[in-house]
Amino acid sequence: MLIAVITAVDILTSPHVHLAPFLVAAPAVTASFEGPRMTAVVGGLAVVAESMVALIRTTFADLNHTFEIVALVVISAIVTLFAQLRVRREGQMSRLRSVAEAAQRVVLRPLPGRSGPLRIASMYLAADAEAKIGGDLYAAARTGWGSRLIIGDVRGKGLEAVGDAAVVLGAFRAAAHLQAELPVLVAHLEGSVVADLADPAAQRTDGELAGETFVTAAVLDVPDRESVLRVINCGHPPPLLLRNGGVVPLDVRQPAPPLGLAEFMDGDLVVETFSFVTGDVVLLYTDGVIECRDTSGTFYPLADRVVRWCGEAPEVLLTLLCEDLLAHAGGALGDDAAIVAIERVL
Repeated sequence: MLIAVITAVDILTSPHVHLAPFLVAAPAVTASFEGPRMTAVVGGLAVVAESMVALIRTTFADLNHTFEIVALVVISAIVTLFAQLRVRREGQMSRLRSVAEAAQRVVLRPLPGRSGPLRIASMYLAADAEAKIGGDLYAAARTGWGSRLIIGDVRGKGLEAVGDAAVVLGAFRAAAHLQAELPVLVAHLEGSVVADLADPAAQRTDGELAGETFVTAAVLDVPDRESVLRVINCGHPPPLLLRNGGVVPLDVRQPAPPLGLAEFMDGDLVVETFSFVTGDVVLLYTDGVIECRDTSGTFYPLADRVVRWCGEAPEVLLTLLCEDLLAHAGGALGDDAAIVAIERVL
């Protein structure tokens, strides 16, 4: 249509007015959303249209039209090449996204919908939509006496953060069902992080020094036969307990240092116990949620917002929460955010 309009107007206007150079817009626009074949076809049609204008208004011997046709041929060839490069680049990006999605499925496996008396839902919001995964982590494991969960956040960014998250998740999955005592499990996670940071073969490229890297984490133990949950909080934001239309932060009295910084801890790891009865929901999250800002710089008021969704199923709760969080952030987060909702149904 663009070629037809420009050609018709050029033929009908004064011979001193030359609109044919605008025909170059047709292949240029086509190259932005089509492949090289269609771009070449549209470029060819533009050349044919310019030739028709030359025949109707003058002749091919007119140097003005000759140079216009030559320029149109050259530019059409160039934008066809650009279209080829764009298609190739899009193919590369598509393959990279596939790799990222595969890495996410391997490193950050989906949590089970049910684990004994618990109903679980999880959601991961990456700050970089193309990356799909970052340094936030969560996992669940079924034991002979109940369920165990972890949520954490690696200091740093990029592939190194993903690698650190994989270390913690691998250690948790390997030991969660073997260690009966929660402090022993957390000590195992600490040892895995320290060993990974001390590995001389591990060279970081994210600007972080190995000794400055750590992982905040909250590790929960939920027994099947007791209406309680046990927590060791390693420098992580406190879980929120949703009960009877209210929200209560599960603040521990003696928090442990983040994983990787146990050398700064005085004393032993302390397990703290909270009531967790049928109908209660515990919300786990990373600091990407509570540090999310709106355009005025106001932090996201998680406890105030989530109270309106008390009584919702975990899946519905997370859907509403994520929609509200993205609306608060203006559609894009400044940091990755991981959220897990756990409801006791029995």
